[in-house]
Amino acid sequence: MITPALRHALLGLACSASLMLATPAMAQAKPNGNSLSASSAQLLSAQSELSFTSRQMGVPVDGRFKRFDAKLNFDPKKPEAAQVAFAIDLNSVALGAPELEAELAKAAWFDSKKLAQASFISSAVKATGPARFEVGGKLTIKGQTRDISVPISLSQAGGITTATGAFVLKRLEFKIGDGEWADTSMVANEVQVKFKLAFQGVAPL
Repeated sequence: MITPALRHALLGLACSASLMLATPAMAQAKPNGNSLSASSAQLLSAQSELSFTSRQMGVPVDGRFKRFDAKLNFDPKKPEAAQVAFAIDLNSVALGAPELEAELAKAAWFDSKKLAQASFISSAVKATGPARFEVGGKLTIKGQTRDISVPISLSQAGGITTATGAFVLKRLEFKIGDGEWADTSMVANEVQVKFKLAFQGVAPL
C-alpha cells in the first residue's frame, strides 16, 4: 500500500521535473519570432534522454520522461542566430509505479488531461566558451510561463552532435503540486533536470 507520505514524495519529484519537449505542435513553434525551417537538425530520440532528480527528506529520487522532441536550427559560427524549440509529453512520465504516474495527471499536479504538453522556446543563445553555450527562453508548464537560462555543452562524433546540460527547476513556480501539496517540508521545491539530446544535421563545431 502506498502511504500519503510516499505518494507526496514521489509525485512532487516527478511533477517538478517538467522541462520542455515533443508533439506534432512543435512543428509550429516560432523561436525568436520565426518558424523553424525544414532544414532543422533532426533529434535522434533513441539516443536522447530527459531525466530529473528530486529529494524526499534529503534523499534523491529519480524519474524520466519517455516522449519528447526538439527542433534546432544552429550554426556554431553564428550562435546568436540559433533557434531552439523543445517540448515534453507530460503523460510520458516514468516513475516505475503506474498508480503514481496516473496520479500525476490530476489537476493538482500536471493536469495533463487538459494540458498535456510542456514547452520551451528560445529567445537568445550566446557562446560562453569552446563548445559551450547559454540558451535563454520561456518555459511553459501547466499554463505558467517563466524565463529560464540553460547551460549547454556540445560534442560531435560520427556525424552526431550531442547537447548535454542540467538546470534547477522550482516546481511551485509552475503550480506543480498545488494546494495541499505545496508544502516543501517533505519534497523539495527545487528539482535537478538533466538532458542529453543527440542531433543529426548540425554543422561542424
